[in-house]
Amino acid sequence: MHIRHFLSTLRAPRLRTACLPWLATLVLATAGAVQAHVVGPQPQAAPAKATTSTLFQNVRVFNGTSATLSGPSYVLVKGNTIAQISATPLDVAATAGAQVIEGNGRTLMPGLIDAHWHSMMAAPPLNALVGGDTRYLTVIAAAESTRTLMRGFTTVRDVGGNVFGLKQAVDEGVVPGPRIYPSGAMISVTSGHGDFRQASDLPRKQGAPGAVGDQDGDSAIADSPDEVRMRVREQLMRGAAHIKLTAGGGVSSPHSPLDVVTFTPAELRAATEAAGNWGTYVTVHAYTADAIRQAIESGVKVIEHGSLMDDETARLMQGKGIWLSIQPFPDAMADAFPPGSFERQKAEEVFAGNHNAYTLAKKYRLKTAWGTDVLFSAALAAQQGAILASLTRWYTPAETLAMATGTNGELLQLTGKRNPYPGKLGVVQVGALADLLLVDGDPVADITLITRPEQSFKLIMKDGVIYKNTLPR
Repeated sequence: MHIRHFLSTLRAPRLRTACLPWLATLVLATAGAVQAHVVGPQPQAAPAKATTSTLFQNVRVFNGTSATLSGPSYVLVKGNTIAQISATPLDVAATAGAQVIEGNGRTLMPGLIDAHWHSMMAAPPLNALVGGDTRYLTVIAAAESTRTLMRGFTTVRDVGGNVFGLKQAVDEGVVPGPRIYPSGAMISVTSGHGDFRQASDLPRKQGAPGAVGDQDGDSAIADSPDEVRMRVREQLMRGAAHIKLTAGGGVSSPHSPLDVVTFTPAELRAATEAAGNWGTYVTVHAYTADAIRQAIESGVKVIEHGSLMDDETARLMQGKGIWLSIQPFPDAMADAFPPGSFERQKAEEVFAGNHNAYTLAKKYRLKTAWGTDVLFSAALAAQQGAILASLTRWYTPAETLAMATGTNGELLQLTGKRNPYPGKLGVVQVGALADLLLVDGDPVADITLITRPEQSFKLIMKDGVIYKNTLPR
């Protein structure tokens, strides 16, 4: 496939799963520069090796919910869970045989959680997408998975893409990476956000695949309640923890104006019913008030983005206890689209609405999760912590850190019995899963520490296993 054809039609398989205007970043860097970033020297992660117990002593704890750090504390991890937390030294018998980590007053905090991530599509560059070699793209995704963990992100909520093989490899210890909560294929409609076909590809016979991404398992087109139900069940069969649909228009999709409402109420109810039968939930891509309201009325529990919501819709979300999973898009991202283009106009409208959406989220105290939605840019993926820190435009550093730990961990619990990692995440509490960061400093006082993970995160633990330890021996 020629580059020009690729850019004009956006027909590469992985691009069909794009959820947000991060696609624009492809034109910000040369393919060679991004390629060098992807395949260059990788950060080192220790092989997964079980330790019976680990004792963190003389640490100050950010527990994932409080606004301040604790006093000097002692935290004992046994297996993959936090067994004890004490303000005084622990009993010698309880810590016998434990690996001792001397904190020297450093901060012990939960591993970070990105609630809107695309594991298979965060880093692949343009020249890898052209030709669609899925095996090569999987290798890139595996390398990025390790980098994600080394940035301190011990869990990601994946909202679109065939990530099941990567998740299995991470869970089995084949490759270091974060826990992955997968949705599987992003489900859309003909002409909806995620449908990158041309008119010449039409008509599609009902029941037939809608795009190459359908066959890869990254996206799925569904145009009736029966098709939606089938597509949802396909993802659940593959191991999805939750289900993702596109309920409204998107920025990068060529046939999808922002104002459109895509699925019908009957189609959305088919999805929420099928997911509910499996004890989990549906989340939807939706910017506008109309798309959000229809989704809520159809049983959807989480809204992704919500940048163009209004006051009435925010009040509805509050009254129904609906989650808002929103991302702090940098305004400069709109510059990647040609001035006056359809995509540029849509991007500017979305970015301009983000401040109002965050303002409404705070006004109504919505259950608000944080994520990045990085797509196709290893350079942007490397800024994962910086994107999190940018939340301080609206929240305090403590609120920002709590959103990416305890609050996001609460969102993950909506998966119910489909939770691939039963147990509490995002908190430093007795009984919680041991995903921990030892930070050289106080991130509540200096949020920029999370933007420099190589220097700031002295130790990274996931599931009780230490993957990074740069403390003096």
